[in-house]
Amino acid sequence: MPVITCIDDLKRIYRHRVPRMFYDYAESGSWTEQTFRENTSDFEDIYLRQRVAVDMTGRSTASQMIGQDVSMPVALAPVGLTGMQCADGEIKAARAAEKFGVPFTLSTMSINSIEEVAEATTKPFWFQLYTMTDADYVSRLIERAKAAKCSALVITLDLQILGQRHKDLKNGLSAPPKLTPSTIANLMTKWRWGIGMLGAKRRNFGNIVGHVDGISDAADLGAWTKESFDPTLDWNKIAKIKEQWGGPVILKGILDAEDAKMALNVGADAIIVSNHGGRQLDGALSSIRALPSILEAVGDQIEVHLDSGIRSGQDVLKAVAMGAKGTHIGRAFVYGLGAMGQKGVEEALRVIHTELDISMALCGRRTIEELDRDILLIPENFEGRWQG
Repeated sequence: MPVITCIDDLKRIYRHRVPRMFYDYAESGSWTEQTFRENTSDFEDIYLRQRVAVDMTGRSTASQMIGQDVSMPVALAPVGLTGMQCADGEIKAARAAEKFGVPFTLSTMSINSIEEVAEATTKPFWFQLYTMTDADYVSRLIERAKAAKCSALVITLDLQILGQRHKDLKNGLSAPPKLTPSTIANLMTKWRWGIGMLGAKRRNFGNIVGHVDGISDAADLGAWTKESFDPTLDWNKIAKIKEQWGGPVILKGILDAEDAKMALNVGADAIIVSNHGGRQLDGALSSIRALPSILEAVGDQIEVHLDSGIRSGQDVLKAVAMGAKGTHIGRAFVYGLGAMGQKGVEEALRVIHTELDISMALCGRRTIEELDRDILLIPENFEGRWQG
C-alpha cells in the first residue's frame, strides 16, 4: 500500500481509479464553484497559536456528538451515490466508521439501502432524509430508518430545489452510468472499479427502487428524482417530521443566524452549518466563515456542528476551537473510499485523527474540551462586515 500522509494523497489515487463522472460528481460545486473553493481556502486564513512547556501526556480526542460517544468530533456526512464511487460503498464506509468509533450518515440517495447497511453493521448509524413531494414515501422512509434502529435523523434543508452543477450535466451523471462512447472509453481505463462493480450488491438507488411505483429503469428514476424534492418545505413540516421520528434530529444546511434560531424553536437536537459542500447556492459564505454568527445567535442552547470544507485534522481543530461541537466530512472520506475501499476510509480517518491529535498537542491542549478560540489567530475581518 502506498504511504498516505494526507487527504490529498488519497485524492490523487481516487482520481485515477474512479470513472470521471463520479469523480466530477464529488469534486464539483454549482455555477462558478466560488463557494466550493472558499469552503476549503477560508480555513487557511485562520492560524494556530503554538504553545510550549505544557505536559502533553494522556491526550485524548474523544468527545460526544448528540450524546453519543465518538473517538473524535467527526462524523461521515451523507453523500449520495457513494456506492458508485466503490462497489457497496455505503457498507464499506459504514464499517470503517464503526471500526474507528465515529458516526456514519446514510444518504437518502444512497446505492446500498437502509436495510443492507443495517444488516452489514453492528452499531446504529444516522439516516439523512430529503423531504419529497410524495409524503407517503417520506413517511415510509422514516419508518424504515426506525426499523433499522438508526440513532439519529439528519434532515437536509437546503435542497428544496436542485442547484445546477455543470459537470454533472455535461457528463450525463446516472446510476448506473449511461453507456455512451465517451463513457465506455473512460470506463475501459478503470478496470479495478469495473471488476468491483460486477460483484456489487446493487447499482441503483436502494432506498428508492422497489419503494416507489412506476420506476423501472434509470430514465424513470432520473425524472422522478428531479421532480420530487419538496419546494414547499417549511418549519411546520420539519416539526411534523421530528414528531414522527421521535428521536434525535439534526438539521443540516443552516447558514444564517435567523435559520439557526428557527431550528432551535422547532426543538432540533443539533444543527449542521453547511452549504451542501458548495453544491447548491454558489456565492454563499463558506461554512467556517458563517459559523461565528450562528454560534453567537444560539449560544449553547443547541449543539452546532460544521460541514463543508473539512480536509484535515487541523480544519477539525479550527472548527471545534471556534465553538463547533462536531464536524462532518464528505469528500475527504469519499477520496479514501474510491482509492482503496474500506481501507481507504479508515486511512482518511486515521490521517485526520493524527493531524488533530498532533496539532492539538502543539497548541498546548490535551482534550477536546480544552479547545477554545484562545488557540486561534483569526483575522479581524474574517466574519465579514456586510451592508444589509
